[in-house]
Amino acid sequence: MNSTEKITEQFIDYLSKRDLSNLVNLFSENIQWEVPGNSERVAWLGKRSSKQEIEEFFKILWSATEPESAHIEKVFIADDQAVITGLFSSKMLKTNKVVNSMFFIHMVVQNHEIITYKLLEDSFAVSEALV
Repeated sequence: MNSTEKITEQFIDYLSKRDLSNLVNLFSENIQWEVPGNSERVAWLGKRSSKQEIEEFFKILWSATEPESAHIEKVFIADDQAVITGLFSSKMLKTNKVVNSMFFIHMVVQNHEIITYKLLEDSFAVSEALV
């Protein structure tokens, strides 16, 4: 198992357990992080660049949502890159509306750390579910 596979497996495990400390420690001090969408309407969307901002992301996300289900369809690994595809369903605690979305996570791993993280989801549905 190469470093990218190991880090990807740990990422999925820590995320599923909401193990914030171990999850954040998978990321580089300087990261290129992007979850596109209306960051004025949804506090956890947008770009981030440090471990502290990544920790804030998960704290904001987890305090505002309740997971209903998540399913990983496929994990693709090529050298230092990983792509995770799947489906999720989450309840927005502010409105009790449920969002169902596909997702795609693209990560780049170097020196046993995630240096790039991009998450694509139906951020429009997420922002609509918050009103």
